Amino acid sequence: MDYKADIGVFGGSGFYEFLENIQEVEIETPYGKTSDYIAIGEFNSKKIAFLPRHGKNHTIPPHKIPYKANIYAMKMLGVKYLISPCSCGSLNPIYRPGDFVISDQFIDRTKAREDTYFEGPTVEHISSAEPYDEKLRNIAIEAVKLNGIKVHENGTVVVINGPRFSTKAESKWFRNMGGDIINMTQYPECYLAIEQKIPFVNIALITDYDVGLEGRDDIKPVTMDEVIKVFNQNVENVKKVIFSIIKRL
Repeated sequence: MDYKADIGVFGGSGFYEFLENIQEVEIETPYGKTSDYIAIGEFNSKKIAFLPRHGKNHTIPPHKIPYKANIYAMKMLGVKYLISPCSCGSLNPIYRPGDFVISDQFIDRTKAREDTYFEGPTVEHISSAEPYDEKLRNIAIEAVKLNGIKVHENGTVVVINGPRFSTKAESKWFRNMGGDIINMTQYPECYLAIEQKIPFVNIALITDYDVGLEGRDDIKPVTMDEVIKVFNQNVENVKKVIFSIIKRL
């Protein structure tokens, strides 16, 4: 394959204009097609590959994203690092909408997702004790701070199947078992990168309080309109942080 890149970036809603002067390529992997064309361009003398995980027009729901193809395509491009921005809800009152979280742990609550490359006859049991790369996490934390954005340096992300949001009972359970934020795409995206030995970092933008806050009638359960509104208000901050990370790699 002629195309190569140094750094891969997965994008979510509203984040399809990451690179200028891009070349879009289609990569066929042993695991099928990726979510969309991969945009390859240059920034700071580095080749960057950007892939919208839901497709350009947000047509792929979280449980249908071809995670194995997406990660493997980045491997085929030769990327050395993967940056994974995403939207998330808050399960913790001190994690507020507009804040950024550099996740350090995940809790998988998805179901029936293809989440390993080791389907046999080769089988490996990979540790995911520390799922997010510590070097990348420290670089990301520094990048957020340098851009004057409130950052939580640690956070456990609960990953639900989607596309529905949680019930109040589920949200309370997730919070009680140690979740700080909630998202629909970090698993198996993060773990598959571990299997392919690609350092991976998550930059989570909090868009809402998941089902509201107990005792606060003025804070209502999340809606998709609210998620998109807050994300769009902060998308420039996400771009600035990612550019700052790339400069430091």
